[in-house]
Amino acid sequence: MSLNNEVLNCIHERRSTRRFTERQISSEQLDTLLDAAIWAPSGGNNQSWLFTAIQKKSVLLHLNKLVCEGFQRWVPDDDYPTKHAMKKRSSQEGYNFYHNAPTLIIASNKPNYENAMADCSLALQNIFLAAQSLGLGSCYINQLHWLRHDPDVRAYLLEMGIPREHTICSSAAVGFIDKESPAPVRKEGTIQIIR
Repeated sequence: MSLNNEVLNCIHERRSTRRFTERQISSEQLDTLLDAAIWAPSGGNNQSWLFTAIQKKSVLLHLNKLVCEGFQRWVPDDDYPTKHAMKKRSSQEGYNFYHNAPTLIIASNKPNYENAMADCSLALQNIFLAAQSLGLGSCYINQLHWLRHDPDVRAYLLEMGIPREHTICSSAAVGFIDKESPAPVRKEGTIQIIR
């Protein structure tokens, strides 16, 4: 659908990218994404979030190794199929939880704050739409949230400056698109209007 509105076009054209090139995004692009994040709404205007951007490849690869190891110890706490699929996939050679994106932005927040996840999710959506407007790909990443209590993963995140008292909400993988993702069909029956 082509609309005469830049924001609505971004919403309709944005896809979850799972194949990125190795090319790093520019400092200006990263600054733009992070600025978009902090302009998201937050409950009571708390702005208690922290966005940690990682671009150093060796750090990302080590974090991926810790995630793979953490998945082997982790027991999913519900029957969400993707959790079980990722746990299985993490033991396979070549698994990379952030899809080898050159930039990973981790959103963390206060754990005793009811709106922590909602605030960070709104900020990540701003990142995804800003990335789309800049010609970049992005993907919502859950794995660090699922492994937020893993001691090795948490210790490494602490080394990066993510406070021990913060909960890991979600992350955004960002980079240049190597392979476009097709548009998924929208499900019927997901809207109701009461007038």
